[in-house]
Parts: sequence; structure tokens; C-alpha cells
Amino acid sequence: MPLRVKVCTVAEIRDGELVGFAVPGVTWPVMVTRLDDEILATSSVCPHEDVSLLGGLYESGVVTCPGHAYELDLRTGRCLHDARLQLRRYKVTLVGDDVWIDLL
Repeated sequence: MPLRVKVCTVAEIRDGELVGFAVPGVTWPVMVTRLDDEILATSSVCPHEDVSLLGGLYESGVVTCPGHAYELDLRTGRCLHDARLQLRRYKVTLVGDDVWIDLL
């Protein structure tokens, strides 16, 4: 059984922007965005080194880490520079206007 927690409301997510939300039990903020009518939730820390992705360039579903310019696809979690690196993604469930994620 997954551990599901509420992250935010749909109204708090803006198209084309990365928004970070503090979630109890998660060290780094959860990063949420809307892309092509889909809500995506990922870790906000670069898997290359512990650098926040929230300040990175975001374009067409790809965030560029401000630390070392690693590019990460938010749809797949895949790093475009190093296939061994994977951005943690969370399964999103909408309950009314609330956005919930599965931590496990």
C-alpha cells in the first residue's frame, strides 16, 4: 500500500513553472509542474549532486540543473547527459482539487 500525501492544490500549479512544496517526511521540496495538461511531481534535487533544481532553467519538460547544467526530463526522470542518473518521480493522484503523491 502506498504512502499517499497531499502536496498542494491544482490552483497552486502554474503552467510552465516549477513550484516547490515542503512535504513532511521528504528532505527536499517536491517539485510540481503542469505539462500538456498533466501534473508532474518529482524530487527537486539533482541526482548528479545535491543541487536544488528549483532555480534551474525549465523548458518543454526538461529542467537544467543550475549547478552543472545536467538536463533532466521530468516526464521520464531520465538524465540526458548520463543514463545512470535518474530523477525521482512521484505518482500523482488528483482528489477533487487536491494534488496527492505516492511516496512509496
